[in-house]
Amino acid sequence: MRLLLLLLSLIYAPSAVAHIYLEKEYQNYWCRINGGQTEVRLQDTTRIDCLTGKYAIEFDFASKWAEAIGQSLYYASCTGKKAGIVLIIEDDKRDLKYLHRLKNVTDKYNIQVWTITPEDIQPVYNCGN
Repeated sequence: MRLLLLLLSLIYAPSAVAHIYLEKEYQNYWCRINGGQTEVRLQDTTRIDCLTGKYAIEFDFASKWAEAIGQSLYYASCTGKKAGIVLIIEDDKRDLKYLHRLKNVTDKYNIQVWTITPEDIQPVYNCGN
């Protein structure tokens, strides 16, 4: 019986996707180059991933697109800023469908969307040529 339960839990457990970078790494990079402040704590102890002069921004991996909508709207309502989302696209084949879903909603509700990829934050080396 225990073996059966173990096998069922392995079959039906949500598969964890290994990410190339942590969400925080994308957040720190993007927020820094866009003049924002990371991890801004609200009175209720929730944290805005990036706060700029104009936007309260939520970062999420593509598969969490729907959660990003709610969080960005909440942060915007608390700060008086516009809602923004940076969607992390690590695999075009897998993730672009989520971007399309996100855009269907954000276009209707005027939420700003940006994307970031691993290539955006990889260091560029110049050999002096």
